[in-house]
Amino acid sequence: MNQQISPFKIRNIRLFIAFRVFFNSRFYYPVFAILFLDFGLTLDQFAILNLVWALTIVVLEIPSGALADSIGRKNLLVFAGVCMVLEMALLCFVPLGNPRLIFYIFFANRVLSGSAEAAASGADEALAYDALKAEGNPNDWGKVLVRQMGFRSIGFIVALSLGAAVYDPSLLRHLTDRIGWHIVLNQTITLRFPLYLTLATAVLTLLITLAMKSVRPRKEVHEKSGGKALLKTFKLTMAAGNWIIKTPFALIIIAAGMIFDHAIRMLITLNSQYYRLIDLPESLFGLIGSGLALLGLFIPRLALKLAEKHTPAFNMGMMAVVTLMGFWGATLFLPVFGLIPIALLSSIMYFDGFFVSHYLNRITDSSQRATVLSFKGLTFNLAYGFICLMYAILLHMLRSRASGLNGPVAEGLLENTVFIQSIHWFPWYFFFVFCAFLVFARRQLKHSKEHRNIG
Repeated sequence: MNQQISPFKIRNIRLFIAFRVFFNSRFYYPVFAILFLDFGLTLDQFAILNLVWALTIVVLEIPSGALADSIGRKNLLVFAGVCMVLEMALLCFVPLGNPRLIFYIFFANRVLSGSAEAAASGADEALAYDALKAEGNPNDWGKVLVRQMGFRSIGFIVALSLGAAVYDPSLLRHLTDRIGWHIVLNQTITLRFPLYLTLATAVLTLLITLAMKSVRPRKEVHEKSGGKALLKTFKLTMAAGNWIIKTPFALIIIAAGMIFDHAIRMLITLNSQYYRLIDLPESLFGLIGSGLALLGLFIPRLALKLAEKHTPAFNMGMMAVVTLMGFWGATLFLPVFGLIPIALLSSIMYFDGFFVSHYLNRITDSSQRATVLSFKGLTFNLAYGFICLMYAILLHMLRSRASGLNGPVAEGLLENTVFIQSIHWFPWYFFFVFCAFLVFARRQLKHSKEHRNIG
């Protein structure tokens, strides 16, 4: 091991960063819901398709991580790249006019997208970390995360800005007229432009995975087929799950990350409705998203300094305080200044991603790293699914109560009232869940000192 080599001179580290950028920079994100509807789908179908996507990830998360540890991380990443190319190709070339066919194509797209997410989850990080251990200094992993998150934020900013721009036919007509190209453009044509751009990045993603290098010796990668491969995968899954349960610090890190992730992600998913109620024009939504993505350029650097200078308990406490401030601030619905709570919560998402990766990789053995990281992904997605279900039930209860108390009201006014009332539940939900977590963590770590020795 060369302790002096820069981590960014290691091939797999550079490719890992590029993979994260191109895999996640999807140009259709700023028009995600509108895109589905413009293809002819209904809101109910949109909800069903997103449920399919989440269930696919949950079902495949753990098997994919175990397969990565048994047949090789690179193989799983190549599979993720292939799935991404196929999912985008389906949307780029599906014919319009047949609602049933379009729904089935989008159904297949969501399954492929979820499969790609599950295959990439854990395998990419494990492959990069193992390369760092083999060719450099694993203590440099924090630096790698800082660089990766920074470039990923830049890619996200470009995708948000450009994706929204090419989707707007009036803007494109204005630009083409200015340069003397008199092209007929309408929404039917431009709705695929963000998809074409994402298909291009999907091809680049696949090429990046093919260029990666398997780190583990070939004899350690059991290229078995059939029942032996499945048995190997099952044993790895059980071993990793048993290790997490018997390793208090690993269990607590995953649980803490889950608590912050699922609650904040739920509110951020609702940000477009929140923006409307704090008097922000819809034309600014894309720019706001790009602005929040800029946080990824400096938050990881701050997180690295905190990880080096303070204990995990201190860092978690800081995150809890800021999260409560963000949730409470959102309940005020301050015109324009209501962006500040969203910025605070978005910052915590960056801190959460950094700290979980930083601490978990430090204590996880290479032989089961991808599987453990997949357990983390599974936990996060299960928690997110749980809070989505709970939030839907809450909305139903609040809507019934508001209708009963106020009598017939305009549908838009009722929905706004219910939404505002629902946001007031977030700080209380997080407070009680976090308090329950503290009791659990105290019992788990009572006789453990490993969390005091990791920085």
